[in-house]
Amino acid sequence: MRKLIAAINMTLDGFCDHTAIVPDEEIHQPYTDLLSDADVILYGRITYQLMEYWPPIVKKPTGIKSVDEFAVTIDNIPKIVFSNTLKHVEWKTARLAKRDIKEEVLELKQQPGKDILFGSRSLIVSLMKLNLIDEYQLCIHPVIVGKGLPLFEDINDRVSLRLLKTKTFGSGAITLYYEPAKESILR
Repeated sequence: MRKLIAAINMTLDGFCDHTAIVPDEEIHQPYTDLLSDADVILYGRITYQLMEYWPPIVKKPTGIKSVDEFAVTIDNIPKIVFSNTLKHVEWKTARLAKRDIKEEVLELKQQPGKDILFGSRSLIVSLMKLNLIDEYQLCIHPVIVGKGLPLFEDINDRVSLRLLKTKTFGSGAITLYYEPAKESILR
C-alpha cells in the first residue's frame, strides 16, 4: 500500500504562513527529493493557488539551482485539487478531485506506485480525522509570527506520534519526521 505523507512548513509557534517563511537553497532540496519519490500531490484550493507560483519559474528560471530544480519537479508531478469553489484548474498536471477526500485517498492508497504527498493545512486536518496519514514531515522554521492559521486547528482528540528522525538545516529550521503511534486512533 502506498504511503500518505503530510509535508508542510510552519512557524515555531505552529502557524502555516508561507509569507513568514523564506525557504533557502538547503530547504528546497529535501522537498525536491520528496516530490521525486512520489506519484501525486494533493492540494486544497488555497495551497494549490499558492503553488501556481512555480510554473512561471519553469519558463523563466531564477538561476538558483535548487529553486529551478524544485520548480521543474513540482511542475511535472500530477496534482489533485480538492475544492468546492474551483470549476477548473489551469496547471497542465492538475485535476480537480472527482470524489470526496476519503474516497479519493483510499483509492489512491490501494493503487501501485510511489508515495502520495500533500501539504495543505486543511487536508492535514481532514485526513488526520480520517486516520489516513502514514507520515508527517513538519519543517519548523525559527520564526514566531503570533497569529495566523494554526496547523492543528479543530483536532479534538489526542493524537500520539512516534518520532522517526529529524533533519536540521543551517537556517535553524528543523524537519521532524513522525508516524502515528499505534495507540493514536481518532474518533
